[in-house]
Amino acid sequence: MLRSKSVRGISESAKSKLNFPFQLLPLLLAALLLWAPGILDGQASLSLEPGPKPSDVSFAWKQLLGIYADEDRNSKHTFVLLEDDGKLYWREDTGKTWPFSIADGIVFPSNEAGGKVPGHDIIRDDAGNVIAFSYLNSAYTRTDPGKDPSHPFRIRPSQPVDTLRQEALRASPPPEKGPFRKPELVELTTLDPAIHLDIRYATTNDFLGTPVYTQPRAFLQRPAAEALVHALHKLQPLGYGLLIHDAYRPWYVTKIFWDATPPEGKIFVADPSQGSRHNRGCAADLTLYDLATGKPIEMPGTYDEMSPRSFPDYPGGTSLQRWHRDLLRRAMESEGFTVYEHEWWHFDYKDWHEYPILNIKFEDLDSGQGLASAQ
Repeated sequence: MLRSKSVRGISESAKSKLNFPFQLLPLLLAALLLWAPGILDGQASLSLEPGPKPSDVSFAWKQLLGIYADEDRNSKHTFVLLEDDGKLYWREDTGKTWPFSIADGIVFPSNEAGGKVPGHDIIRDDAGNVIAFSYLNSAYTRTDPGKDPSHPFRIRPSQPVDTLRQEALRASPPPEKGPFRKPELVELTTLDPAIHLDIRYATTNDFLGTPVYTQPRAFLQRPAAEALVHALHKLQPLGYGLLIHDAYRPWYVTKIFWDATPPEGKIFVADPSQGSRHNRGCAADLTLYDLATGKPIEMPGTYDEMSPRSFPDYPGGTSLQRWHRDLLRRAMESEGFTVYEHEWWHFDYKDWHEYPILNIKFEDLDSGQGLASAQ
């Protein structure tokens, strides 16, 4: 068996013949140790990419993409109009996919022989948004909230939000059996300047149309917060930062959401009798933004939209939108988060079950209730 010799075992005469500055070896090794993590981080970032990055498509195409119902046959019969690899398709609710043709800037389905089909029209509202189209005397109406992109998704609360708030503040979280870890909430903006906030629930730009938070802030339990920063550092070499919509959520807010939401939307809100992983400080609602421009990245659906466009495996939108959605998911999952099955933006940290349900208002966190200092 051959045995390699260490540098220490080489004679002085041999060292001189090698003509190598051995006195600099400790410095070179130290530099390598400092350099290697950067190389590894770059490789990790590249490995997050869900395949080659697709090209973007025109705004005119994006206006058309969405979920449509066949009003002539059955309003429950829907299909998704989507873009993939620079081509347009419609996907039946059975999973069958058909190509589209383009003529005179207007998009419509091709027939089975591949020829162009006459008898079509695209219907727009006063703002120019595509709300329907007709095809061979059949009407197809857009059903997803993306038909009006200038306004956020809204529900009509079962009662006035102020009434629901008063009731929620009088109620108490469900009893739990521990033991639990001691809460150690960290304010995310203290950890990295590339973490940006867009806390919708502190504004009227949310699904209730009124603020439910008194302050636009975001907190997570320390292990979850540190994992989120690690995910951010994997995304930065690719040109992306993280935009936080929500993180720790007091329990009373979860109760407001549940009581306000009609039955058909309950899959998008947590049951207060069970508590939310947001209540435990171990869930984050977030998206990507472009580091160069600071603008949010387009996704197949919008935040807090109660429709199939919110599902992490929704097949619609553009190739680039789906690529970005999957990139976010891969980055978060690489650091111990799991995406919620109905919301592409919602990620739960692996240790959520080790923390209790909390009902501390943001303004009370400053008094030291569960708030940790950034380290």
